[in-house]
Amino acid sequence: MQIPSIIPTADAALSQSLADAINNKTKPIGSLGRLESLAAQLGLIQRSTNVRIDQPAIVIFAGDHGVVAEGVSAYPQDVTWQMVENFLADGAAINVFARQNGCALHIVDAGVNHDFGQRPALIDRKIAPGTRNFAHEPAMSTQECAAALEHGMGLVSDIPGNVIGFGEMGIGNTTAAAALMHKLTDQPLARCVGAGTGLTSEGILHKERVIAAAVQRHTHAVDPLDVLATFGGFEIAMMTGAMLKAAELRKVLLIDGFIVTSALLVAARLQPAILDYCVFSHSSGEHGHALLLEQLDAQPLLDLGLRLGEGTGSALALPLLHAAANFLNQMATFASAQVSERSA
Repeated sequence: MQIPSIIPTADAALSQSLADAINNKTKPIGSLGRLESLAAQLGLIQRSTNVRIDQPAIVIFAGDHGVVAEGVSAYPQDVTWQMVENFLADGAAINVFARQNGCALHIVDAGVNHDFGQRPALIDRKIAPGTRNFAHEPAMSTQECAAALEHGMGLVSDIPGNVIGFGEMGIGNTTAAAALMHKLTDQPLARCVGAGTGLTSEGILHKERVIAAAVQRHTHAVDPLDVLATFGGFEIAMMTGAMLKAAELRKVLLIDGFIVTSALLVAARLQPAILDYCVFSHSSGEHGHALLLEQLDAQPLLDLGLRLGEGTGSALALPLLHAAANFLNQMATFASAQVSERSA
């Protein structure tokens, strides 16, 4: 397996052209705030001062986790496949928000513990019916992890458009994400572990103890791919591969909440330049996400207290991408509007 090679977007001449284009719009300099830096980022990704948002899509990766057997979730594992059915029936929050914003939605079975049969709206890339319990053994074999990464890369190659948002579904995946964050950032475990699906304070402490014991068991896992295979999930690994390929193709990556950001963390440890292509949609209410964003030096667009997952934050941030592209492309300049810069 070959990890995609990602080129940094830095371009001094283009950055200056974009700054000139943005600053010469009929407004005080900097008055559109975060939209201005977002427009500049889009320009650098697309290598142009005339940017576009073309056929945006959100991909939801679903998978189950063996560590659920340790009682780390307030919900049973069956909720994973039931929510996938809800996505397919167009009944979840992400369906509403994706439809509202004209965004294609793709549902991927990366490793759900359920037989869905042949479903035209479901992309079947099942590696296995859930990972193994990392409290006792690595969640994935090296081969399974590589297969998940490769499936993710292949999926992105087949999806049209230049913006891909990432979402996930998997009971137990905040446990996997917290373990990945702890191992790859060296942050204290207590700062990484949260309530997930709604654990009580005692449940959170139990979850922390489960991860701590697993980390002690798997001291060999240090390399990012070894950490991913040991503690991750099929949906997390598949997202990691998809993100790497999307950045190689110079697509905009819309990053959702805690679990999606943990997949990006792995990708960034492999190819740091991937962060140039990422738009962080929001800061999740899940404990640990704000710190993880800080570790990645990320500036989220929204802070709505969301902690649902599914890619909902990505869908809600999409209109801001359109706004950044539209003001850069369509807003008059002082010269074209014959307005004095001093009057703005």
